[in-house]
Amino acid sequence: MILSSASSNVRWPVGTQLEPPGTQLKVFRHSGGVASQHQLSPVPVKATRALPLLVGLVSLGGIGKRRTLRRSAVARSALKPGSSPVSQIRNFSIIAHIDHGKSTLADRLLEMTGTVAKEDMKSQLLDSMDIERERGITIKLNTARMAVNEGGQDYVLNLIDTPGHVDFTYEVSRSLAACEGALLVVDATQGVQAQTIANVTLAMEADLEIVPVLNKVDLPSADPERVCQEIEEVVGIDCSNALFCSAKTGQGVPEIIKSIIEYVPAPKIEEGHERMRLLVFDSFYDNYRGVIAMFRVVDGSIKKGQKIRFKASGKEFIVEEIGIMVASTRKPVEKLSVGEVGYVCANIKSVGDARVGDTIIEAGSEKEVEALPGYTEATPMVFCGLFPAESGDYDNMKTAFERLSLNDAALFFEPENSVALGLGFRCGFLGVLHMEVVKDRLEREYDLDLIVTAPSVEYQIQMKDGTEQTIQFANMLPQPHHVAEIREPYCLLEMIVPEAHMGACMELATQRRGIYRTTNFLTQGRTLLEYEVPMAEMIRDFFAELKSRSRGYASMDYRIIDYRTNDLVKLEVDINKTTANPLAQIVHRSRALEFAKKITAILQEEIPAQQINVIIQARIGTHIVSSRTIKAVRKDVLAKCYGGDISRKKKLLQKQAAGKKKMQAIGKVNVPSEAILAVIKQT
Repeated sequence: MILSSASSNVRWPVGTQLEPPGTQLKVFRHSGGVASQHQLSPVPVKATRALPLLVGLVSLGGIGKRRTLRRSAVARSALKPGSSPVSQIRNFSIIAHIDHGKSTLADRLLEMTGTVAKEDMKSQLLDSMDIERERGITIKLNTARMAVNEGGQDYVLNLIDTPGHVDFTYEVSRSLAACEGALLVVDATQGVQAQTIANVTLAMEADLEIVPVLNKVDLPSADPERVCQEIEEVVGIDCSNALFCSAKTGQGVPEIIKSIIEYVPAPKIEEGHERMRLLVFDSFYDNYRGVIAMFRVVDGSIKKGQKIRFKASGKEFIVEEIGIMVASTRKPVEKLSVGEVGYVCANIKSVGDARVGDTIIEAGSEKEVEALPGYTEATPMVFCGLFPAESGDYDNMKTAFERLSLNDAALFFEPENSVALGLGFRCGFLGVLHMEVVKDRLEREYDLDLIVTAPSVEYQIQMKDGTEQTIQFANMLPQPHHVAEIREPYCLLEMIVPEAHMGACMELATQRRGIYRTTNFLTQGRTLLEYEVPMAEMIRDFFAELKSRSRGYASMDYRIIDYRTNDLVKLEVDINKTTANPLAQIVHRSRALEFAKKITAILQEEIPAQQINVIIQARIGTHIVSSRTIKAVRKDVLAKCYGGDISRKKKLLQKQAAGKKKMQAIGKVNVPSEAILAVIKQT
């Protein structure tokens, strides 16, 4: 039974008495025939619209049912989007090494600011992809708008989440370009790691205010004082006001929110730039809405129904919807102004019309408004070929690549035609993990079955006639007598390892043709090793081997420094005198024999026996380095001979040998794709 108040449209449960202003709200509950009275906090009658949220549970006598008045899953924003004062906006990122608790801290911030109700929380809330949850890492940047009240003042906090793995550094740089500050999260049990240094360097280059945060201080093995000393000595950031927290329990998170408001500067308003300029820092494709662009308002404002223009592509659209991201949910609004972060839907169908780094301006103002600096193009480090298992899936694969490249700006691809694998794409990635993630996303999100070729790096070829070429795959290498020298990329490798495993890690770097540079002892028991290592050696399970030798305690970071001339050769594989192009590799001459033996051994195991002998040879030019033979399947032609003269048996054997010889000359070997994949994975 519900009563209605005459002064408002609020509906009240039975037993609720409306008192004059300044008195207490009384709720009566009958239990077992005895009335009991509960006093609640004083609430003025003027605030009657908020009272149902405070009532909680109201039980009606004799019915035995409970009514739960639940808060909305998403908190109401205190400052209306589009009218938020710039001085009350804070745009920040969270940067950290992988597995230092960055996603968990983002979860606690969303929960404690009331952006998401506690009962609706789940771990890694901003990690929306299944791959992110399975691997426990952040792959894509994401945004969330939070409303807080501090000291009686309302603030808007825009969190732009970032990945932590070295292969997704480009995502981090794009996030930082849209922020004024960053939380540097460091695990209080592990201390400074290699990717911590790399991410801090990016934040410093972007001139951001950095707030150090030590996470996991509730663990018994935490040592905050030692880690603070590490940060000051290695990173060079003052930790006298470092914040201690436990993202898992929520300890110290309110202090982090206060520090964001206090230390992260508000967005700047540049004089003379009143016209609209939006920086596109991410975009993705929606099957129903088309291309959706994520942006930050740098100058001016944007509203629904406005005609906009993408500066680089020159395409114009009518804004159908703009909005903000609240806990991975799109929330439409009417307007967004300077400093705010949001998304725009404008019926954009072509993925090439809304590229990351482009500037959105008002249509008709292209002559008066200059484009924003945007982003530096990502440089691929690792290359491989991706081919559909079914040739009929090529067109679907092309569409999938176009849409995925919109969401992943670091992905490079171009069509390729392979004799063995058919039509496919030659792809460039920032690292091996990036390659694996892209392959998984194509297979899951677009329902494709793919074949991947051996990963490679980019080589510079100096020809004898003075010209230069750039190649990514071994089968693109010119004939040796035309080549003067081959240059391969070298990277600066930084490994932070425990002292107990220092020898094993140094041995690994030396085996991979690494050149030792220096050793720095960070703190007691932890060492920073620097090597110059060929990039081609880094993509061959280097990280997995490093983790194995250090029992999981080592971390690493690397960056390309230059190209150097080396004694590199093209290692080719012949199967019955037919060259298998997908298996060709460019290797250093000193390791050619090792790779040749490994490849031929794998193929001998993987290729099934045929009607003819299968000869597997690994060669450098015309020089055979390693060879294996798979014996032919042989029928016992003497089974029907129970006796008789030996000449009859010889005649049958000679007839069989002649047939085998003829088959050997005209027969073809069936090499399963599993054999090629086995070589790619194990070398």
